[in-house]
This record gives sequence, structure tokens and C-alpha cells, in this order.
Amino acid sequence: MAKYSVEFKLKIVQEYLKGDIGYHALAHKYGIPDKKRIQFWVAKYRVMGEKGLQRSRKNETYSFQFKLHAVELYLSTEMSYQDLALQLKLKSDGILVNWVRRYRAVGIEGLKPQRKGRRPKVPDKTSITPECNINQDERLKQLEEENLKLRIEVAYLKELRRLRLEQEAQKRKQGSPTVSEDHSN
Repeated sequence: MAKYSVEFKLKIVQEYLKGDIGYHALAHKYGIPDKKRIQFWVAKYRVMGEKGLQRSRKNETYSFQFKLHAVELYLSTEMSYQDLALQLKLKSDGILVNWVRRYRAVGIEGLKPQRKGRRPKVPDKTSITPECNINQDERLKQLEEENLKLRIEVAYLKELRRLRLEQEAQKRKQGSPTVSEDHSN
């Protein structure tokens, strides 16, 4: 979508308001793909003045109650997105379209504020409470004890294997029959 300057929009709106030219002719004259865009500019200018033609440099945040009210108004009346956006003094009717779409998809939950961006990989220091540190210390102690027990067990099993292999080597030196020879008799 092309971005138009405030001056350009204001020039077109004022030219329309003089009454010499219509929406379609203005769209054709200035190479604007759709006359509805000009209609929306004129309507915004009439409701909000020059401020309605300016692009917002900051993201507006709307309360859950406001969003719910706007969606309910849209669903209960026969107003268009554009007309309702103008009545509620929203910068764009696209905001209202998104709210209604989310409401229809997931219900009221779709209008509640949602976190933006990625989740933090490491919790920030303020979210770790002293109680949490105590639990982490206890858990670390348990893991260290378990690690020690497992090392002892591995050492024991290695020693057991070494002794067994040593006994088998002595038996072979002495010439004693192997297990498979004992069963052949």
C-alpha cells in the first residue's frame, strides 16, 4: 500500500471540498487506485480535522473494554468498518477489522492484551524470589548427591568387571575347561 504525505492528502481533500471535482475524477487525476481511499480521507478530515490525515508515529494501545465495545457495536449495528472507525475516531478501519476477526476466531480472549516479541530465554533477576533460590539450592544439593552415588556405582561396576576378567584370564592360564566345553560332555 502506498503511503501518501499529509500535505498530499490535505490538497486532495480541500480540492474535493471546493465542490469542483468528484471522488472518481480526483482518483484518476492523481493516480490513486481506488476512490474509496479519498472518500475515507474526506470523512476523516470532517470528523478529526487535519489530525485525521496524519500517520500515527506511535502505536496506540486500546483497552480490552474499548475493543469489546467496538466489536459489539460492529456486530450489533449495520455500520461499515469505515463508518464505525470514524465514529470511534480510530486512525484506521483495519484495526477494527482485526479485532472483529480475532473475536470471531477465538472469542473474547482474542481481544485481551497479548505479550509481543519473543519470550525471554533467561528469567530476569526481579522474577527470581528468595524462596525460589532456596529451592534451587536444595535441588542442586540433591543432584550433587545423586551424581556422587552414580560415580561410586560406576567405579564399583568397573572394578567388578576388572576382577571378573582377571579371574577368567587366570582360569585360561590354568587350562581349565571353558563353559562351552563343560556342556559338551
